[in-house]
Amino acid sequence: MKFTATQISEILNGTIEGNPNEEVNTLSKIEEGEKGSLTFLSNPKYNSFLYTTNASIAIVNKDFIPEKKIETTLIKVEDAYKAFTKLLEFYNEVKLDKKGVETPNFTHESAKLGKDIYLGAFTYISENVIIGNNVKIYPNVFIGDNVSIGNDTTIFSGAKIYSESQIGNNCTVHSGVIIGSDGFGFVPNEKGEYSKVPQIGNVIIEDHVDIGSATTIDRATLGSTIIRKGVKLDNQIQIAHNVEVGKNTVIAAQTGIAGSTKIGENCQIGGQVGIVGHITIGNNVRIQAQSGIGRSLKDNAVVQGSPALPYSDYNKSYVHFKNLSKLAASINELEKKINTK
Repeated sequence: MKFTATQISEILNGTIEGNPNEEVNTLSKIEEGEKGSLTFLSNPKYNSFLYTTNASIAIVNKDFIPEKKIETTLIKVEDAYKAFTKLLEFYNEVKLDKKGVETPNFTHESAKLGKDIYLGAFTYISENVIIGNNVKIYPNVFIGDNVSIGNDTTIFSGAKIYSESQIGNNCTVHSGVIIGSDGFGFVPNEKGEYSKVPQIGNVIIEDHVDIGSATTIDRATLGSTIIRKGVKLDNQIQIAHNVEVGKNTVIAAQTGIAGSTKIGENCQIGGQVGIVGHITIGNNVRIQAQSGIGRSLKDNAVVQGSPALPYSDYNKSYVHFKNLSKLAASINELEKKINTK
């Protein structure tokens, strides 16, 4: 699909310097721009690339003044970064605007499908599933019995949604995600063997949640594992049974959260964080990458380390951690002097 500079400037409420009929059909980084591509410049450290790029159109801040001749058509806006982000969203909507039902697929006769949906080939829709309007389900997705999916949600190829799961409106579930698999529930018997505890709860995903590829969210033993509105989950995260993640919390890749832990609102959790079960993380908590959380944290805590310490304490202690060999050598030297007296 091609767009002219005039069309783009109208979308962004920008002004054109150059050819208003210049056309683009792809996006590029400014240092890699080719003819027919659209790029942007917001960081002054990349200014030099604007004079050498082959991109046909570049979005720039309205206060940008070229130091020499530029071949590229410019669209000047208030904030080039925000404007380009808006275009990316528009581009994505156009690219992913699929409708219709591909074959082969299986949809149980009891399932209820909304308007303007897309079902990719080899999808499997089980009994009593309810799917809202404008939902997009890409090929090779499995949706179990009694699942409900809200309006404008997208589920990418290869995701598996187990029975009884509830997914809200405007959610994105990426490839390889598994929602509603059994929680890790086993009890030892008198023989030292482990017997499985049936996991009969479900998973509830509220509105505007994004779930990254290969993330797993286990169903509750009883009740629900709950991901609240606006949560953003990176790739390869493990969320165990009966966990609750508060609204607008963001969690980076390879984090693991053990069962029955409650995480508050607006938290920021770095990559490779491990959180034990049955604790409470307050609101607005920030946990640095690779931290180990073994106790509850109050609102607004900022922690780092394993086991985690208050962030400022960790930084003070780290000064000594990295000098341990020097400290040990100093102690040994002092001991020698004492022993020779």
